[in-house]
Amino acid sequence: MSYKTFDFTTADHVAQIVFNRPDKANAMILPFWQEMVDVFAEIEDRPEIRAVVISSTGKHFTGGLDLSAFGTIAGDMLTGDRGRVGEQFRRAVAEMQESFAVIDRCRVPVIAAIQGGCVGGGVDLISACDMRYGTTDAWFCIQEINIGMTADVGTLQRLPHLMPSGLVRELAYTGRRMMADEALRSGLVNQLFDSQAAMLAHALDTARSIASKSPLAIHGTKEMLNYTRDHSVADALNYMQVWQSGMFLTADLMEAITAQQQKREPTFADLLPARKIVRKRQR
Repeated sequence: MSYKTFDFTTADHVAQIVFNRPDKANAMILPFWQEMVDVFAEIEDRPEIRAVVISSTGKHFTGGLDLSAFGTIAGDMLTGDRGRVGEQFRRAVAEMQESFAVIDRCRVPVIAAIQGGCVGGGVDLISACDMRYGTTDAWFCIQEINIGMTADVGTLQRLPHLMPSGLVRELAYTGRRMMADEALRSGLVNQLFDSQAAMLAHALDTARSIASKSPLAIHGTKEMLNYTRDHSVADALNYMQVWQSGMFLTADLMEAITAQQQKREPTFADLLPARKIVRKRQR
């Protein structure tokens, strides 16, 4: 499947999503939101994919939401019954939230490689990723407060799990830029690089390292980390018991042990493909 707002390729069990509108600061136009849902549906359908890297082109990772593309929606909100318009808009926000929730729910780890500005919706997006790497010229801005609105597609819900609450609140209330060195100190990004090429090379190396592990164990690890984030320790430990009772007895365990004994790299089979009994409707 081809996409309008980014390029999608796969190699060595790693998928790459590369934003391809550098002349527009990779702003998120209307097709972007559906295409993110579609591409992660494709990733879920392809069991040979074991890690994902999201990167960009040009000076900036993304300038965030393309406000001009949403002029019609804003105009529609000024007419009609206020209650019905408000209910309709609530559903529109839910649809846009889904475009980044698919990253959070993805069965494989997703890595973001960020250069230059990561603004507004870009912060929402990277907050849903498992890991973030940046260039030394990267900067981050919760832009929504600067245009008179509350960030609504994931930043305020996910960022407090990644950074100190006080810092998140400062950034969300003031709309100031957080530069790369502060992002590193605060834990938002794992590592900084002097060039975009070096950053992307490292991100891909990390993705390939992840892809070399048991895909069942990686899936279980992400499932447990996400569940623990959203539940109590006791609930997460109980879920771990249930998960392990079903997933522990796998050929991957014996292959890993045998490979260590034979001093070779292990080889793991892909997960089974989805049954596709019910699939999300494509638009």
